[in-house]
Amino acid sequence: MSNLYWLSEEQMDRLRPYFPKSRGRARVDDRRVLSGIIFINRNGLRWCDAPSEYGPAKTLYNRWKRWSDLGVFVNIMNGLSAEAPENTTLSIPFH
Repeated sequence: MSNLYWLSEEQMDRLRPYFPKSRGRARVDDRRVLSGIIFINRNGLRWCDAPSEYGPAKTLYNRWKRWSDLGVFVNIMNGLSAEAPENTTLSIPFH
């Protein structure tokens, strides 16, 4: 059994509206990269310690940095929390 984390297709469907539009070349698989970013952050790992199943560490870092600078992750959290405004805390469950 693998200890890797993978976003489900249902989770990806909820997140896709917050992704920036792709310009030029198609992005590397969003599900793979975002699952890797979550895995790294959840486990407190260095980017270079990312399991190879998520792709190159540089790809994970570059996406995290670019989307962080663009405010994508903040928009995701704000958008998801707006779906349930009665909640005062937003958490992302990891199965």
